[in-house]
Amino acid sequence: MTSRRMFLAGLASLPVGARLGAAVAAPIGSIRRLDPELDRIVAPSASVTVLARGYKWAEGPVWAPRDNCLLFNDPPSNILYRWRPKDGVRPFLSPSGLQGPVPPGIREPGLNGLAIDSSGALIAADSGTRAIVRIDLRTRARTILADRFQGKRFNSPNDLCVAPSGMIYFTDPPYGLTDGDRSALRELEHCGLYALGPDGALSLLDGSHRRPNGVAVSPDGRTLYLALSDEQRPEVLAYSLDERGFPTGQRLFHDMRAEQEKGLPGLPDGIKVSRNGHVFATGPGGVHILAPDGRALGLIGTGKSVANCALDAAGRRLFLTSSDMLAVVPVRPV
Repeated sequence: MTSRRMFLAGLASLPVGARLGAAVAAPIGSIRRLDPELDRIVAPSASVTVLARGYKWAEGPVWAPRDNCLLFNDPPSNILYRWRPKDGVRPFLSPSGLQGPVPPGIREPGLNGLAIDSSGALIAADSGTRAIVRIDLRTRARTILADRFQGKRFNSPNDLCVAPSGMIYFTDPPYGLTDGDRSALRELEHCGLYALGPDGALSLLDGSHRRPNGVAVSPDGRTLYLALSDEQRPEVLAYSLDERGFPTGQRLFHDMRAEQEKGLPGLPDGIKVSRNGHVFATGPGGVHILAPDGRALGLIGTGKSVANCALDAAGRRLFLTSSDMLAVVPVRPV
């Protein structure tokens, strides 16, 4: 257990902007319109604004509606942060993921992808613990939901989403391990896309991809989106799901190769889907805003890699975790 002294000492070592949650409120980047339909989502006058800086690698944002706040991570620093309009950014949980000393071979000890389940609990891809965990946001109590497949430890769970049915979809690349594919800690030969049912049943949906990463499900629960953070295959795939939530086939949803070849920063990473089915997929150049049929509508850039994004409960703000900063873009409810 982390003592109060240890916690405060950790906060003292943080950059001032991150420690104090100072609102930077500086416009950056650009919003590129690729289709007139984008104006229904992002106003022509909108801009990207920095809310806070000073993180090693900001990741995994999710809106917690019951607490009216944004939660996001800094996996290398092992800290979960909370943002509120009146308070700015404050540390919420430290350590967020792996408890105790970080052993050799673990590159990212903290939590990564986050989601909120129907009970209001935080569901997290715990890169350091190498598990999917449930965290009670009131008590901070942690429960490991899954940490093995067929008796073998996960690589380093990276991102996840919770479907309307309660099914948890998550990815397990080796990004959290210091030596990646060559890590001596690896027990599985594949990097999997998994489904964890409400009853605790764990299923491997696809083990064929090198770098499965961001994952999101459509509002009707019938399409699962998967981002491939693969330099040789920078794509977002779409899986058709049956009534039980299992894939019946896959197709290419969006190819980000053109942006990658232009040298734009980033790879396909986090994904979020709006209530109307619009897809916000991070990748080369920033956040790719896509229509439900896969058409590219726009690209929101910060000038740096954007790891992930999240909409607030009203669908009026799109938060971006981009390299060392947290940023926001006003959007129209979608």
